[in-house]
Amino acid sequence: MKLRTPLSEETVRKLKAGDTVTVDGTVFAGRDEMHLRALDYARESRKLPFDLRGGVLFHCGPIMRKEGGQWKVVAAGPTTSTRMNSMEPEFIERFGIRAIIGKGGMSQPTVDAMAKHGCVYLAFTGGAAVLGAQGITEVKEVEWLDLGMPEAFWVLEVKGLGPMTVAIDAHGRSLYKDVDEKVKRNTVEVRRRLGL
Repeated sequence: MKLRTPLSEETVRKLKAGDTVTVDGTVFAGRDEMHLRALDYARESRKLPFDLRGGVLFHCGPIMRKEGGQWKVVAAGPTTSTRMNSMEPEFIERFGIRAIIGKGGMSQPTVDAMAKHGCVYLAFTGGAAVLGAQGITEVKEVEWLDLGMPEAFWVLEVKGLGPMTVAIDAHGRSLYKDVDEKVKRNTVEVRRRLGL
């Protein structure tokens, strides 16, 4: 399924864990430091440089280079999303993002926030930074470069970014939780068969 930003809650609620999607449109990229500063801005009633409502947030610290005054993407692989666990529920609620791209999944409080506010988690293959870069057609803007290139607040135009799997849907289903439960069941069965 092809998604185009900005995303509506209705569109996101139709997605189910296990669906395969690509994304076209504007995507915001940022990691830990971007989250911290954005939340500080919100708590101080300061306006962010960009409106994130209906947006897609890519947990990514891209590698960029400047060519003729324009930023070009060298690599854009997903960052491990658990780094943002403590901030993401508030981030989803305050800024109205509809999808997060990353790797490794997120905590139960974030899964709960996604279900409450209408947001999904799109799992992007780790180690595929060149594939990620190929899906980015333009670097539209960048803010907060004082945080460093990988921690800045990037605005990217993408086409066919993916493919990605809906790993956490807006109904609280998590493929990561499903796998964990299956592993636990299998471990119990193996231990039983071994008489442990």
